[in-house]
Amino acid sequence: MPRRSNSISERINQPEHHLSAVPAEDLLDALGPVLRVKPVIEEFCRFGGAWRSARGTSGIGWAQFHIVARGACSVERRGMSTIQLAAGDVLLLPHGDGHIVRSRIGGALGPVKTDFRNAIRANSSVGVEADTELVCGRLLFETGEDNSLAAALPDAIIIRTLADPLLKRFRDLLTDIHDELDSGRPGSNLIATNLASALFAMMLRLHLEQVPERGNLLSLLQDRTTGKVVLAMLRDPAKDWTLDEMAVVGITSRATLVRAFRHACGLAPIAYLARLRLDLARQRLAGTNDAISEVAASIGYKSEAALSKAFLRRFGIRPGAVRPKVQGNRPRENSTENMRAVPDSGGCR
Repeated sequence: MPRRSNSISERINQPEHHLSAVPAEDLLDALGPVLRVKPVIEEFCRFGGAWRSARGTSGIGWAQFHIVARGACSVERRGMSTIQLAAGDVLLLPHGDGHIVRSRIGGALGPVKTDFRNAIRANSSVGVEADTELVCGRLLFETGEDNSLAAALPDAIIIRTLADPLLKRFRDLLTDIHDELDSGRPGSNLIATNLASALFAMMLRLHLEQVPERGNLLSLLQDRTTGKVVLAMLRDPAKDWTLDEMAVVGITSRATLVRAFRHACGLAPIAYLARLRLDLARQRLAGTNDAISEVAASIGYKSEAALSKAFLRRFGIRPGAVRPKVQGNRPRENSTENMRAVPDSGGCR
């Protein structure tokens, strides 16, 4: 299979000259919380013909994932580009955004039968041969809402295991997860979940280890100067940061700090802080029912109107458009009834 340019394992050459890295122990301490994850496998789907699976937002601290064991599908997210997935691909949505997974072919949606095997919903198309198999669920970042680093992850992380011969370990784990769920043997859910935990820890580590694209969090954390400043931003995003204060944290001059940020992510420090604040706001808005004014204050905006204006400029939608459909602060559980009655809730059809 030809190598795909949008795989996270696509390697980008490092520049010849770069600043000293943050000490390894500091970087590991910073990234450790991101790797502490607990997957919850919810669905094992076998689909054929035209089908559609809609999932609501999953709640703060929870990501959503899809593993494509066979076939292909599309993932649509409001205000974002469509993601195309094929066999061997793993998609992680770190902020738990609501989305729709669908077949690549159009037509009338066929009926779906749902059974339960070892507490996992087994969804299958009725009257048509299955050509796509998916393992779907949620991923808990165990540090929950305090995990600012998880909040700073991109909207989507994709690993395409068939596109890179170096990813054999991932392919082996995917095969084992699929075979366990397919067998339906006692304890298969537990075994598959433990395998998935290793899979996603490795996936996040790989994402963070790769020489990142411009604007990626790790490119800033790997630099001694910018790393200290970004960690300070994450610890206190509501602080009214000035460039002088950032330079003090980075133990450098203002001019050197600006150059370091532009070299690592293409943005000046204040511009990166504005972007980071909106990323944090988006995750909190999507994961809780907290008042928009409260969210605005928690990340350094003086008013709800100011956040709304910046949010619209960045994402093309108002903050209220990403509000979750949850009970309190807990994610709505998927059910067969929700699947049929509420198009944007969890479940498959």
